[in-house]
Amino acid sequence: MSDELIKKIDKSCAVVMGDLVSYAPNQVVSRTLAATPGVVITLFAFDEGEEISAHTAPGDALVQVLDGRVKIDIDGVILEAGNGESVVMPRDVPHALYALTPFKMLLTVVKKPKTIGVL
Repeated sequence: MSDELIKKIDKSCAVVMGDLVSYAPNQVVSRTLAATPGVVITLFAFDEGEEISAHTAPGDALVQVLDGRVKIDIDGVILEAGNGESVVMPRDVPHALYALTPFKMLLTVVKKPKTIGVL
């Protein structure tokens, strides 16, 4: 078992994040780079018109747009974001994403650490 925390990406070199995930017709493609109890980092590529329907996340979710444009609905507040822009979707708040164009993002979800009560 590997003890790497960040996987599926070359280390000790510069990479173009958007090049690590490819568009596919009529699909949402994802590539998880890290998944720990406190942080999940995933690259996504959405074909135009693809979406992730309304859901909540157990942590704050940071969307970093790498390519294209996305419409994001955060509990009824609609906004658009494009290349180089970022949006934070608060934890436990319903949100959905819709690709206005082919769209790539780096998604980082940061969760509160679980604590064990002391007797």
